[in-house]
Amino acid sequence: MSELALDVDGLGKNFGGLPAVRDVVLKVELGERHLLLGPNGAGKTTLFNLIAGDIRPSTGSIRLFGRDVTRMRTDQRTHMGVARTYQIITLFAESTLTHNVVMSLTGLSRCRFDPFTSLDRRTGFRERAREVLATVGLEHLADRKVSETSYGERRRLEIAMAMAQEPSLLLLDEPLAGLSADERGEVQRLLESIPRSVTIVMIEHDMDVALAFADRITVMQRGAVVVEGNRAEVVADPKTKEVYLGH
Repeated sequence: MSELALDVDGLGKNFGGLPAVRDVVLKVELGERHLLLGPNGAGKTTLFNLIAGDIRPSTGSIRLFGRDVTRMRTDQRTHMGVARTYQIITLFAESTLTHNVVMSLTGLSRCRFDPFTSLDRRTGFRERAREVLATVGLEHLADRKVSETSYGERRRLEIAMAMAQEPSLLLLDEPLAGLSADERGEVQRLLESIPRSVTIVMIEHDMDVALAFADRITVMQRGAVVVEGNRAEVVADPKTKEVYLGH
């Protein structure tokens, strides 16, 4: 077996008496593009929150790049190379695109502990931010406020902020949600341009997107994995049809 970027074993999370994630096993190889599919309430975002360290599991373990991180804090996982986007975009709307990327860069820098130096004086951060914005086609909007951009541009900005941290594992929570056809095409091309040195796990509802992008696909329902395999295996499995068509 190839080296694993992510190894989830028997992972579970209960909220009170309600199991949100149940005995999930997920193995993602280095450089892989792995899709999580499933209806609303399937447990996909809760699984992401567990992997990123935003919440603690009730059962099971999580290993990143061979290291057990089950009890590790979110910031420690970030320093190991984990970055993510969120289903609901959370940006500084009245700040510029450049400033938003600079803020993401400070998360991995010791300067975040320095309250005496303005971020505007950190020219290296600003230069790096503009470089990252160029990679997602937003360099021409670098000095524009986020509130003055389109929804699709904000999605690309969010990906830029995650990529600015130079992650080894990128968790994308529905980056195509709510986009127009043209915007979806732009974001899909952006995702395809990310080098294989970055392992990607992405949540998506659209089966066509999954088939076009994924090396492997995991289908979840009611907190559990019901189908896992490559594209052909997932399409052929009758459980996939049951999840999506109800029969």
